[in-house]
Amino acid sequence: MATVTTHQKAASVNPLKSSQPLGAALAFLGVAEAMPLFHGSQGCTSFALVLFVRHFKETIPLQTTAMDEVATILGGADHLEEALLNLKNRTKPKLIGVCTTALVETRGEDFWGDIKQIKQKRAEELAGTDVLLVHTPDFDGSIEEGYGKAVAALIDGLVQPVAAETARSATKVAILPGWHHTVADIDHIRDTVESFGLEPVIVPDISGSLDGTVPGRWIPTTYGGTTVEAIRGVGDAAHCIAIGRHVRRAAERLSAIGGVPFTVLDTLGALEASDRFVALLSKISGRPVPAKLRRARSRLQDAMLDGHFHFGGKRVAVAAEPDHLYQLATFFGGMGAEIVTAVTTTGHSSILEHVPAETVTVGDLDDFEQLAGAAGCDLLVTHSHGRQAEERLGVPLMRVGFPIFDRLGSQHRRTVLYDGVRDQIIEAANIFQAHQRINTPESLDPFRDRGETHVGHSQVAHH
Repeated sequence: MATVTTHQKAASVNPLKSSQPLGAALAFLGVAEAMPLFHGSQGCTSFALVLFVRHFKETIPLQTTAMDEVATILGGADHLEEALLNLKNRTKPKLIGVCTTALVETRGEDFWGDIKQIKQKRAEELAGTDVLLVHTPDFDGSIEEGYGKAVAALIDGLVQPVAAETARSATKVAILPGWHHTVADIDHIRDTVESFGLEPVIVPDISGSLDGTVPGRWIPTTYGGTTVEAIRGVGDAAHCIAIGRHVRRAAERLSAIGGVPFTVLDTLGALEASDRFVALLSKISGRPVPAKLRRARSRLQDAMLDGHFHFGGKRVAVAAEPDHLYQLATFFGGMGAEIVTAVTTTGHSSILEHVPAETVTVGDLDDFEQLAGAAGCDLLVTHSHGRQAEERLGVPLMRVGFPIFDRLGSQHRRTVLYDGVRDQIIEAANIFQAHQRINTPESLDPFRDRGETHVGHSQVAHH
């Protein structure tokens, strides 16, 4: 069991985490014809928008209530009302997801009361558009928590209660992916579920909206994703599978509203975890595991056999959000590497105790760099902001998570289930091979650790 510690500093140096409203916006971007709306200043929205665009390389629909100095003092209800009406008239979204920011949260406004009053006052103008609210102050939590809150809000605000006598769908399965799953991951999960004859309803589904599809006309809202109607009807699903502890609350809400039984899987990023997911689908469907999945499992086993020589004894430093940290650490640990440095963004998640490392540090990338350097690691694993540590330490960086803005194709990398784990083994093993430490006669000197001068040499072997 890992010990969780927090570094106390006056300021964050090279921050590791992204903000809660950004995570909530990411969830709303996985709903068809949706529009995330940041309730705060234009600067809050601009910063998140830049990160999204640099990471996904796509047009991102994201709007703001544009709070100014007067609204900050007197209250932002008027700005919120004006923004909702403008969005309804100009973009005609099926869903507007309101994400609060530090500016309005610090002021302590009654957001629920404001939105309730706006809905009553402007019922006719807002007809046909659902408005959801998520409390996501920038000064607390991170992208993972904001995403989890937004998924729970989608379930709470849209799913219709199911009567006790209503027949439950035998094939419908609700899938709640984590924020860290890529477009390719979600596509892969969908294909796996469908191979058992099941109908997955993925909430949210960025694989439909952020996969690079270019529409033939200008679409002001999200293009693709799970429809609002599909989310409304998920209450009669046969089962719900949540992938990551940060979406557990959403699964619990779906169970409370529709009586849907649920299973929370901490990760799909390892052989054993993939087996649990496949076995669960087989149990729900009553079907045997398809031959193509058995073959994929065999290919993964072969990759593990081929790759473990390159992982054994390697010292790895990982910095990521809690659930993503757990997925990455279990992956590398399972392949024979040692997690010598583990840094995360928040200490609230119970999964941190199960990370296969002696200590998990809640901190920033400055802490990550110092700890990794002191531990003498062979590989850094974090997002693109770890590139400075890579340069200073001279240790290769494997880019994961969000944001990745200095490489193409990050959304099309698979990291889960049999094929995804195999792909990740290959990627990491190739990095290890490309940065091998070449042994020299001097480095193999048996006396080098004893501080002695080797016979026949004019220099001290220990250096």
